[in-house]
Amino acid sequence: MRLSKAKEEQGICQMINIVFEDKSIVVCVKPSGIQSQASSDSRDMIALLNLHFKENGENAEAFPVHRLDRETAGLMVFAKSSGAAAKLSDQIAKNEIKKRYYAVVKGSLEEKEGILKDLLFRDKQKNKSFVVKKMRKGVREASLEYKVCGEKESFSLLDILLHTGRTHQIRVQFASRKHPLIGDGKYGGGAGKLALFSRSLEFAHPLSGEKLVFTALPEAEEYPWNEFEL
Repeated sequence: MRLSKAKEEQGICQMINIVFEDKSIVVCVKPSGIQSQASSDSRDMIALLNLHFKENGENAEAFPVHRLDRETAGLMVFAKSSGAAAKLSDQIAKNEIKKRYYAVVKGSLEEKEGILKDLLFRDKQKNKSFVVKKMRKGVREASLEYKVCGEKESFSLLDILLHTGRTHQIRVQFASRKHPLIGDGKYGGGAGKLALFSRSLEFAHPLSGEKLVFTALPEAEEYPWNEFEL
């Protein structure tokens, strides 16, 4: 028998791991398959966090300040007021929030660490980004640095620090170099769950200014993470 919508939402809400919460912010681990921003079907982080607040008797509202792709799991920070959201958004705009990811890509990278810089064009109709050679309307610079943390015969574990936050940036930058992420059917990585996890967030608290650092790990028993020591 199909669960009611309310019970289904409560079940998903319980899957969300709250790492830190106070009156201004909530830091949590977004599950794969859930939209990070508001969506029409209400299966999104905003609706689920608002349900979490309601269940705890708190009159608060979740405000998004950054996003993860639906398929990407991992750490996110949400504001609980418009003022906190504005201050966190300002940190995002100034590139003051540091975001690190784990990714598993196909193949072995010749350079075991480095910086990737590209020009990315996003096709909104196809919901896909492309590496292009020249700057034009709709093209934005993208940059990240990476280090290979582990290798198997057919794939590699990468630790990635984003310098910019473009749509599908990690996915398309590595796919364009013939190293698509495992499970990334959109960019040539095949079927399965996308092997991309937001593992670290570092930012200043929007009210106190205190430096905060949060870390998390993907599910150790899940493929392909279970092929490596994280």
